[in-house]
Amino acid sequence: MDESSDPVRSAGDPGTVALRRNVAFRWLWVARGVSSFGDSLSLVALLIFVGTSTGQAFAVAALLLVGDFAPALLGPLSGALSDRFDRVRLMVSAEMVQGATVVLMAVLLPPLPVLLVLVALRAVAGQIFQPAVRSAVPALVADQHLSSANSTLGFVTNGAAALGPLVAAALFSVIGVRGVLLIDAATFLISAAMLVRLGALPAATGGTADGPRVALLSDAAAGLRYLARARLIRAIIGGFVAVVACNGVDDVALVFLTRNTLGAGDSAVALLYGAVAVGLLAGYLVLARRTAGSSLTALFLAGCAVSSLGNLLTGLAWAVVMAVLVQALRGLGLSAIDIGVTTFLQRAVNPAMIGRVFGVVYGAVGVAAATSYLVGAVLLTVTDPRVTFVAAGAGGLLATAVTAVAVSRISAVARSGGQRPPESS
Repeated sequence: MDESSDPVRSAGDPGTVALRRNVAFRWLWVARGVSSFGDSLSLVALLIFVGTSTGQAFAVAALLLVGDFAPALLGPLSGALSDRFDRVRLMVSAEMVQGATVVLMAVLLPPLPVLLVLVALRAVAGQIFQPAVRSAVPALVADQHLSSANSTLGFVTNGAAALGPLVAAALFSVIGVRGVLLIDAATFLISAAMLVRLGALPAATGGTADGPRVALLSDAAAGLRYLARARLIRAIIGGFVAVVACNGVDDVALVFLTRNTLGAGDSAVALLYGAVAVGLLAGYLVLARRTAGSSLTALFLAGCAVSSLGNLLTGLAWAVVMAVLVQALRGLGLSAIDIGVTTFLQRAVNPAMIGRVFGVVYGAVGVAAATSYLVGAVLLTVTDPRVTFVAAGAGGLLATAVTAVAVSRISAVARSGGQRPPESS
């Protein structure tokens, strides 16, 4: 849309001006921060509750897998919903469902099987929310400001997520798991109230890209067919998923590297996880002002390489200080990946298909991350943390190199045929 024709949604100059002058985008920005903060609060509370009440590592792992892996399989369908219905209504409905399920968790504090069902239901609603919010951004922000908008969204989302565990730790001993969960439920209601202020954001066609409305499964299948034909988009998505599959292991392996290999305590573990968050937030701040006119494919590939190198060097670190520095470097790479791939897809994908593409992407990423956790556990068992990190980083660098070659070849073919690859317009 042309923002200059809508003063409420005018993005103004590059950078953070898009946030300061664009009222609708600002509501979305605040809503994402509030909701992300609540998510991280309840995750910590549930992990503590399940770990304490069951005393079983398997129960904690089941909680994480149900929250990530199961809903990820529904990615094509959740994305199809964003291409069929008004995206604001979809986001508000998803937030309300998540809030209701968290209230049930708080009131019942049910046994593990019932809790896992509720967590899965909430995760499915969250899976529906993600493609809707990423599809909504191009409707709120002018094309030339997309990368800045994605940077500011990434900053507030990840910043709030980093703050949540600290607040949860302070509140848990005072108000208990029920109190923390009820606060999370309140954040969903607040977020929904803010999202209502966006107004209507109908799907691009009011039905499907091919004409009349058809079954939801047919919509999802149409999205997969679209991806099968879009070679450059498919190469970027494939590289993204491959790099996540290689590097997701660090979430599991950092604890063992810090304690068993570097001989440090729990405070050092927290410091390493915090270093990633610091690097991530710094990257969003820098890239919000530095990506105008940049090649998004180059930004994405650089982020993949830097984040993978960060893991490889973590495996070679001889002290906690060194590990902290390279994990912060990894965080910088992760911010470049997020901004690069999100903005690229928002520009390159047919608007009628954008929800389905984002649904497929983040569904596949969720499956890749869960797979990486399992493979990482095996590697840690049969080798050691250093080997695990080096293997993860080397695998990520190889995946990056293969993706770079594929992108280069596809772009060269497009240029020779008189086409312009949609990488940085």
